[in-house]
Amino acid sequence: MTLADRYPLLHTPTRWEWGGLDVQFSTDLPADELVTNIHVVCFVGAEIVLCRDARDFWMVPGGTREAGESVHACVVRELHEEAGAELAGPLHWIGAHHGVTDHPEPYRPWQPHPHKAWLWCTADVALTGEPTNPEDGEQILEVRAFPLAQAARLAGTDGDHMSELVTLAAELHLARQR
Repeated sequence: MTLADRYPLLHTPTRWEWGGLDVQFSTDLPADELVTNIHVVCFVGAEIVLCRDARDFWMVPGGTREAGESVHACVVRELHEEAGAELAGPLHWIGAHHGVTDHPEPYRPWQPHPHKAWLWCTADVALTGEPTNPEDGEQILEVRAFPLAQAARLAGTDGDHMSELVTLAAELHLARQR
């Protein structure tokens, strides 16, 4: 059975209206220059860290890459901003949503257009403080670590595919620990 068979919502081509994007998840990693956003399924022990924003969505931390910013630097910054967290181990890439937008201009001037990618990864983290909540980012109200079943259910508030993405991340994380 393939990953697409086991995680059909995650692998179904979909439309993200907020960005005028047609996207498709793949475990094929994108070229670095296409990566506009990075998100991390974070683990504290066996639990998964989620952030609740002002819309009452539970999400994995991550966000938009700044001009000239490396993937690693973006992860470090976004973990601090959204989760009050620090890396406690290496990043492991699990896949990406490859997308094409029909918007006439890129979201930010330095971003690729019309092709782009959202990189998904996992990492062990330490929750070391409060989210900094910069004005131009999501406003995080709460950060908590949950057992997998609860994390997968809550992550679904940020999109139907997110429950499957969190479950896949946990599966891969556990396999690395064996």
